[in-house]
Amino acid sequence: MRSLHSTIGEFLRDLRAQRLRTLLTIFGIVWGTVAIVVLLAFGMGFKKQLSANMHGIGESIAIMFPGRTTKASQGFGTGRPIRLVEEDARLLGSEIADIARISPEYSRESMVRVGENIINALVSGIYPLYSEMRNVIPAPGGRFIDDLDLRDRRRVAVLGNEVKRLLFGEEGDAVGKIVMIGDVPYTVVGVMIKKIQNSSYNRRDQDRVFIPASTFSSVYGSLTIRNIIFQPKDPTRSAETVSQVRRVLARKYRFDPEDKDAIWIWDTAEFDKFIFYFFLAFNIFMGVIGTFTLAVGGIGVANIMYIVVQERVKEIGVRRAVGATRGNIALQFFAETFFIIGLGSSIGWLIALGITRVLRLIPIKDFVGTPVVSWEVALATACALAIIGLAAGLFPARRAANLNVVECLRA
Repeated sequence: MRSLHSTIGEFLRDLRAQRLRTLLTIFGIVWGTVAIVVLLAFGMGFKKQLSANMHGIGESIAIMFPGRTTKASQGFGTGRPIRLVEEDARLLGSEIADIARISPEYSRESMVRVGENIINALVSGIYPLYSEMRNVIPAPGGRFIDDLDLRDRRRVAVLGNEVKRLLFGEEGDAVGKIVMIGDVPYTVVGVMIKKIQNSSYNRRDQDRVFIPASTFSSVYGSLTIRNIIFQPKDPTRSAETVSQVRRVLARKYRFDPEDKDAIWIWDTAEFDKFIFYFFLAFNIFMGVIGTFTLAVGGIGVANIMYIVVQERVKEIGVRRAVGATRGNIALQFFAETFFIIGLGSSIGWLIALGITRVLRLIPIKDFVGTPVVSWEVALATACALAIIGLAAGLFPARRAANLNVVECLRA
């Protein structure tokens, strides 16, 4: 214990004797820690926001659109249009076990009116589980389309938040009110919660009106649907599920399963994979930049420790002469190195946390997100600090431990 107190005392005296040198060295570690934490936190925040924006359209869903054949198959030529019907959704749901949810979607442009307020909106006829697949969540006080609405062909509607604003104003209450879609009255049962959505098809959800699929087909007399939306049970196997969907529909409509133009499928799970690998590479790149900055500070620490060893040659010789081992000498200099790095990194962490908090106040979240200091960021920073501290302390400590006792005493 006395030896430990003595070592700490000597180290603190060295720091006081060389204040400027010590401050500059610690500043290098502080700056490096701030750089790596902020860069990694920014990368994590950007990934989180981009993922949230993408998932505004739904969680790992696939959207299927009918097209035209481009390959001859089973006696049929090319250019034949494929028309999907509501029964196709039920067929796929029953034959493919890997599909968790599926819904047909009717849609058409229509005039929507409340009093003198008239807008042109996209009216979509869907199933109740559409809400979960597409993240169309009703605000408190309202609800989404349910099974009874579908069974009884009720004339009820869920409004996109922008549709509600244009028809009823910011403060107006829409639930329970009547809206005219074309010449048919509908009771509003819900209004969608505002959400971030950076991708869509046909139109953003905020500009849509949702009604039961059965009501849509009976009111408009539609025999074909615009598209089908399904959600695989396992997003990592989405490609296999999409292939099964093509095979089932190819068997029914007699086209080549490899003819992707006959049935075009937008698999959003594939974009999730792209996002994962893109940001893995992006965060590695940001981490490398921050680590290089931190390494510069580590080089400064190593240089300082080399100078300290040179200044304390006589002290090392005396300690070795009275029984200190090479390990004792090496441990002393390792401890001093990690003290400097620990002090600098602690200050750097506090500054980095302050910077991330300030950045959260800037209105940039919808575009690039806000920095997130997660456990991944903390772990990556700790590993970088440990490696740099080990490298910065190893060589000066080895040099100090390997000094010749006689030469030290002569000095």
